[in-house]
Amino acid sequence: MDIRAVDTTLLNWTGDALAVGLSEGTTELTGVLAQLNEQLSGTIQELITDNEFEGKIGTTAASRVGGDHSIRKIILVGLGKTEDYKLDTLRRAAASISRVAKQEKVKTLGISLPVAGDNATQTAQTITEGLLLALHQDDRFKSEKKPTKLETVDLLGLNGQDEAVRQADLIASGVILARELVNAPANSVTPVTMANLAEQLATDYGLALEILEQAECEALGMGAFLGVAQASDIPPKFIHLTYKPEGTPRKKVAIIGKSVTFDSGGLNIKGAGSGIETMKMDMGGGAATLGAAKALAQLKPDVEIHFICAATENMISGKAMHPGDILTASNGKTIEVNNTDAEGRLTLADALVFAEKLELDAIVDLATLTGACVVALGDDIAGLWSTDQGLAQQIKDAAERAGEKFWEMPMEEKYFDGLKSGIADMKNTGPRAGGSITAALFLKQFIKETPWAHLDIAGPVWTEKDNGVNNTGATGFPVRTLVNWVMS
Repeated sequence: MDIRAVDTTLLNWTGDALAVGLSEGTTELTGVLAQLNEQLSGTIQELITDNEFEGKIGTTAASRVGGDHSIRKIILVGLGKTEDYKLDTLRRAAASISRVAKQEKVKTLGISLPVAGDNATQTAQTITEGLLLALHQDDRFKSEKKPTKLETVDLLGLNGQDEAVRQADLIASGVILARELVNAPANSVTPVTMANLAEQLATDYGLALEILEQAECEALGMGAFLGVAQASDIPPKFIHLTYKPEGTPRKKVAIIGKSVTFDSGGLNIKGAGSGIETMKMDMGGGAATLGAAKALAQLKPDVEIHFICAATENMISGKAMHPGDILTASNGKTIEVNNTDAEGRLTLADALVFAEKLELDAIVDLATLTGACVVALGDDIAGLWSTDQGLAQQIKDAAERAGEKFWEMPMEEKYFDGLKSGIADMKNTGPRAGGSITAALFLKQFIKETPWAHLDIAGPVWTEKDNGVNNTGATGFPVRTLVNWVMS
């Protein structure tokens, strides 16, 4: 599909379908829209009246244009209230348009949407992101494919924004990689295949790659990570990809993703009704990390970035760690395992210690870590914890630009009392209440001084129905936020 930023106006564009945005409460067409309506023999006004179209955000209406006109169909998309108009309005509008265009089997599409904040560059990039992400369909495992018929999209009135379109395409490619990793079953995506993908990314985009095998992890004292890995027949892979800019980097950061490619729960096995069949998505943090690596390696920021995935399965066997076992992490901290199903934090512990030795300006980890975070914030909002308010604000600002939702949660130190062990430095889980907070406090024990943020993405990493730019299944959350954070 070819997305073009053109100077053509909606009055002289020709093609299959023209999509225009209407604000909520638009009852009378004025200006250019009135001219277009007249040009189309009143079709727009009829469409509004017949469908009782009110312009609420994300709503759509479509109709054939009768007679001998230069376009065959008109698509209306609601933009919501004028006072609420922002970049994400464009992203959602573009997603809605793309779905209508797909349904209507449109080949050539023109889109006319208002410029947000007088910023044509951000407008073009955001519309393109919305189009590409909503049109993505993961049919790799289906015997019948249904490709979209859409061939050309013209972004009207946005001539000169080709670079913005290109950047959106690169970001979308990272999101789509993350989606497809999470969508894939556990017999397709394993620690080994994640390592192979990292090798391919390194080759394609000139990244440095270090893969630590089990023996090397043992030599570094990664007892927490290896404790999780020891029951699996598939060897663990500690993946470390590095992007370095050509000049002196303005900062050095690490992105660490939980990469448990399947989580059985271990000997605290997930039972009936636990959602065990969905635990292929427990590597959503690692998927987003590799997706961000793909996007950022192409965008080439002046930032040194370390992408880290401690990849393993959490399985059961005669070699499995037992509830009650004591593990020693690579910083010497001892952990009493009171629940083998709280395994992600164990893998992240050694990854955080490894990252801090790289002498970085900031570390961000992301993980499908707790059901407690989903209970607290629902399916659309991720939790954010940080030891550094400046870093927390950077993440929130990046998320706002990306159209992804985070809520900063408290780092309530008193709650660490619930993690204290009588025989080790700490337990890996605390009381049921405040479970996402105690998980963050556990991870904090493996960071000394580096500014650090923890993102619990358990809710937004998956959706059961089409939602904004996301189609049913994996969302690729929060690749866009990570990219915006690094680029800012």
